[in-house]
Amino acid sequence: MKQSSQIRGSCRPLHPARAREQGSLRCVRGPHGRHPLVGVRLRARAILAIAAVWVLVFTGALLAQDVMPPGKYKPVDPAELERERLVDMSRAHIARIRYGGGGDWYGDPSSIPNLLHEFEARTGIPSARSEIVVELGDPGLFAHPFLYMTGHGNVKLTRDEIEKLRAHLLAGGFLWADDCYGMDASFRATVRELFPERDLVLLPLDHPIYRSFYVLDGPPKIHEHDGKPPQGFGVLDGDRLMIFYTFESDIGDGLEDADVHNDPPEKREQAIRMGVNVLYYALTRE
Repeated sequence: MKQSSQIRGSCRPLHPARAREQGSLRCVRGPHGRHPLVGVRLRARAILAIAAVWVLVFTGALLAQDVMPPGKYKPVDPAELERERLVDMSRAHIARIRYGGGGDWYGDPSSIPNLLHEFEARTGIPSARSEIVVELGDPGLFAHPFLYMTGHGNVKLTRDEIEKLRAHLLAGGFLWADDCYGMDASFRATVRELFPERDLVLLPLDHPIYRSFYVLDGPPKIHEHDGKPPQGFGVLDGDRLMIFYTFESDIGDGLEDADVHNDPPEKREQAIRMGVNVLYYALTRE
């Protein structure tokens, strides 16, 4: 019997009118002949590729926006961000020092915004919504009268940073350093570099910083650390306190969001009151 010249499974051509409606099928030879389903698969792959491109474009657009709860998006406006920064600088604000040496200068990230919120609520003084991060070499350093430093590790300043911080403090600036457990030795060494002619002295419990807004019995004991009593030290220029150093107290941890360290409410209240006193003293002293 003569074999048919038509290959088994091959595609029969469509009527021209139906071909325009359905599109011609692309058939390729396989082990069992030529299959019209191959063309369908190719078209499906093309559709999936186009869909993937649109997903990437849409995702990129989302990444270029700020997320606003509960899931809405707003475009990032650099001019608006700059306006907000300038407004914050015109209010009572705290500038956190980004220092070298390997220590975690960024520790307790929610502490400063929480303090500023409580400070405005309790004193009525307009306050910034968040902290400002500065380096001591920044040209605008003197625009920040209240500086803050914390961490667990090593603090190391360059000679230029030492000179600029010294000039800032002598010109009326204020520095609050809060030991988060681990920065004591390096901070004391930094103070000796800053003011070799002055001592870091233990402040008496009747110092005005403990009486500025609330009447306190010195720094509170928020975390145990080495079990030593909490202390407040200072470097003075005459009667003016330039540096306030809280040791074995850990005020920053007490100012953090409640669920970070699970401190009881009374401990957090003690930390807030100490923080309010420090900022109020720095803003209202003569």
